[in-house]
Amino acid sequence: MGNRAFNFNAGPAALPLEVLEQAQEQFVEYKGAGMSLMEMSHRGAIYEGVHQEAEQLLRELMGIPDNYKVLFLQGGASTQFAMVPMNLLQPGKVASYVATGSWAAKAISEAKLFGETQIAASSEADKFMRIPSASELNVPAEAAYLHLTSNETIEGTQWAEYPDTGLVPLVGDMSSDILCRPLNVSQFGLIYAGAQKNLGPSGVTIAVIREDLIGTPSMPVPTMLRYSTHAKNDSLYNTPPTFAIYMTNLVLNWVKAQGGTAAVEKINLEKASLLYDTIDASNGFFRGCAQEGSRSIMNVTFRLPSEELEKLFVKESEAEGFVGLKGHRSVGGLRASIYNAVPRSSVQALAGFMNEFQRRHG
Repeated sequence: MGNRAFNFNAGPAALPLEVLEQAQEQFVEYKGAGMSLMEMSHRGAIYEGVHQEAEQLLRELMGIPDNYKVLFLQGGASTQFAMVPMNLLQPGKVASYVATGSWAAKAISEAKLFGETQIAASSEADKFMRIPSASELNVPAEAAYLHLTSNETIEGTQWAEYPDTGLVPLVGDMSSDILCRPLNVSQFGLIYAGAQKNLGPSGVTIAVIREDLIGTPSMPVPTMLRYSTHAKNDSLYNTPPTFAIYMTNLVLNWVKAQGGTAAVEKINLEKASLLYDTIDASNGFFRGCAQEGSRSIMNVTFRLPSEELEKLFVKESEAEGFVGLKGHRSVGGLRASIYNAVPRSSVQALAGFMNEFQRRHG
């Protein structure tokens, strides 16, 4: 495949080439079954095997303890913004949130529909260009949970380490950095992530929830929006997104073949350093957006001296085969999303292009 773009899309994003080729090979007929996996019953033994293997791989790669359920859901992380308070908020309790940027703000606005919310810490005064420190967190005793956004895809910030919340369950939206590094799952009561950045194609959302949090919601919650429904039925209550789960299974096998999350983190740190070093060595021509201790290893956001130059950078990069470098419309600037499946060679090519662009326009 000589003609693959340098894909820096923020999501749906790059998938490993080996995974795409394997899916292509199995697409029309899956393992001699006479049909595609997409045509099979989700109740049949073949699909159930794929489904269960995906769960087992996720458990292994994330080190998920036995007292947690792994759920394959639909509706993206955006549906989780509502499911979390609907299922976890009890009378007399408040929903506590860390306001770190665009995605945290969306989660907060959904929670307000279901009960009282409280902001435990906010970096709004710094234009969300940093992650609050653990010492800034003010979590009330009556908090039902503390919610954080592990990585703000739009601003390009990421939690370097997670706070210890004691008896208050920690809820993490890890849509854009799940599996980018090792994780201590037992620090969290609930982790959720849309798959379309690091896990597979769009269409499936992963939730990892501690069993004691899967109770009966205190408010009327539709059957499909209860964690208990999916936990009781191994995520097979209704027809799951079978193809997206199959693709996620292939990606998880690929991560395992890379050597797991520790090996993947090493590569991710190298890729991120290539870009941040290029930015920092440019004498201010490129300017990193996120503050140093909060820089994301998944979404590198940066600016140029003028918006005209930024537009030119996007135009010239597209002509060279780079895709997805324009910043999110809400913040402008530039952004390179370098998820697990973005090869180091693509990042090296981008660093080279940036140096060349500075030479011509600096």
